[in-house]
Amino acid sequence: MKRLFDYCMRPKMLYFYALAVLLIPNVGLCVTERMSWIAAGANCVFPLFAYALLLALCRRTGMMVWCMFPIIFLSAFQIVLLYLFGNSVIAVDMFLDLVTTNPGEAMELLDNMQPVLVLVFVLYVPMLVFSAFSVYRKLRLADGWVRSARRWSCGGMVLGVLLTVGAYVYEEDYAVQDDLFPLNACYNAYLAYERSMDVAHYRETSSGFSYQAHATHPEEKNEVYVLVVGETSRACNWGLYGYERQTTPRLYKQKNLVHFTDVLTQANATHKSVPMLLSLASAENYDRIYQERSVITAFKEAGFYTAYFSNQKYNHSFVDIFGQEADTTLFLKEQGEARSDYSDHSLLTCVDGVMRAGHPKLLVVLHTYGSHFNYRERYSEPEAVYVPDGYTDAGVRNRKQLLNAYDNTIVQTDSFLSELICRLENSHTVSALMYTSDHGEDIYDDERRLFLHSSPVPSYYQLHVPFLVWLSDRYMDDYPQTSENLKGNSRRPVSSNLSFVHTAMQLAGISSPYREDSLSVASDKYKLTQRYYIDDHNEPRPYSAIGLSKHDEQQFRQRGLSFP
Repeated sequence: MKRLFDYCMRPKMLYFYALAVLLIPNVGLCVTERMSWIAAGANCVFPLFAYALLLALCRRTGMMVWCMFPIIFLSAFQIVLLYLFGNSVIAVDMFLDLVTTNPGEAMELLDNMQPVLVLVFVLYVPMLVFSAFSVYRKLRLADGWVRSARRWSCGGMVLGVLLTVGAYVYEEDYAVQDDLFPLNACYNAYLAYERSMDVAHYRETSSGFSYQAHATHPEEKNEVYVLVVGETSRACNWGLYGYERQTTPRLYKQKNLVHFTDVLTQANATHKSVPMLLSLASAENYDRIYQERSVITAFKEAGFYTAYFSNQKYNHSFVDIFGQEADTTLFLKEQGEARSDYSDHSLLTCVDGVMRAGHPKLLVVLHTYGSHFNYRERYSEPEAVYVPDGYTDAGVRNRKQLLNAYDNTIVQTDSFLSELICRLENSHTVSALMYTSDHGEDIYDDERRLFLHSSPVPSYYQLHVPFLVWLSDRYMDDYPQTSENLKGNSRRPVSSNLSFVHTAMQLAGISSPYREDSLSVASDKYKLTQRYYIDDHNEPRPYSAIGLSKHDEQQFRQRGLSFP
């Protein structure tokens, strides 16, 4: 054993060991991204000899391995990404997810990723350990061998450069910042840093913004509007949307409820989708988010008392910033003991309190935990409708249990929304409730074996989301045309992030130069000609151009959705 350990610490052995394991992500991306031979050659040859040259810059190979730790981290991260999503380089949003996902969510995910974590551990940790001991023992490469390694590394890099130039010539859309690992990952990390800085300076860049909003509904009318932003809820698992299980029994029987059948999210990551739902930003013009405020400010300008209640932790994104615009803000999981087991029903107590205060004009925004993984943590054992729902890890072999647990979370959402509606009914006010989810979820639904969300290339299951509007009897009596408009638009294509704010302002009778009735599903002027998805670089792309598979297209058509 000691002889093997000593052998692995040898600088020459470490040199080739590092080259082999560092190149694994490049080889994997060549396969998953279906690169042409010349792009694949550039993606392997250039990094291979660049790594070889870096390792040969110093005779102490162990020290150079540790100096290359950032590249090792990116390589390990890329392998995890390929395991989770099956394709694509580390995206900007994946880096942002690292800093916007709270530790509790991260641990829930890591607890169920044992196979890939073991693989990464086996590949990279021994190399780091051997390198540390090699440094400690001051082991060095021979001078002649280092000079030779530098020469053939430089020669190999020349070949890599030629292949890269060839890729630019023969591939119409080839770019090293998109197609050459780890340069593309580094570029995306830089973009993520830039966006983090933009968020950090948001209060300065948006300080002069105003919706110029005012109320048009009679001042003497008591009004309550509730905007509910769900989490990770996909429409195809709602009984209300034709699912084989009746996961939404209470909403199914609810009068005055309109559900929109053809609604797509413009983003599959919470830190991007939720802010778009609550602001004027969209895939078509995302950068306006850095200069403008959320819809909460529009309601405040129109004379509403505003409250924002979240069943999530701070995630250092626009989700937190927009919540702070409200007169009352509360993140349940940041209070007291910071319990992680608060159910979404805990938000009802917050709603009861603010409604009892008797504000004549009231807006309540709720951000739920919904159906976010770990599904089993979103409800208590007695509340489980579909069993068995226990699983030790997230794997395709446990799909039945995972699906049962996920469906139980939808039942919880059905109960939560129904309880909210009941409270609004009993208030006898002019009131309305809107609900949609930030994005959906993959649960090993087909041969691709995709799981979770935020993948660089989304699937149908991450895009199709529920979208509901409920009106009180008093609202329908006073504004019957709005009810007719909602029903008339309920089967038309909708982009949730584009329509949510404009619909909310119209329902509440808020006039603003920024309100566009052509984007409000409560308007007879509603018209949507094209739907877009926001890509990793914040550019709008039609759904037909984001890499959806034939299976995804089939799901769109089978469910009667407009595609592309």
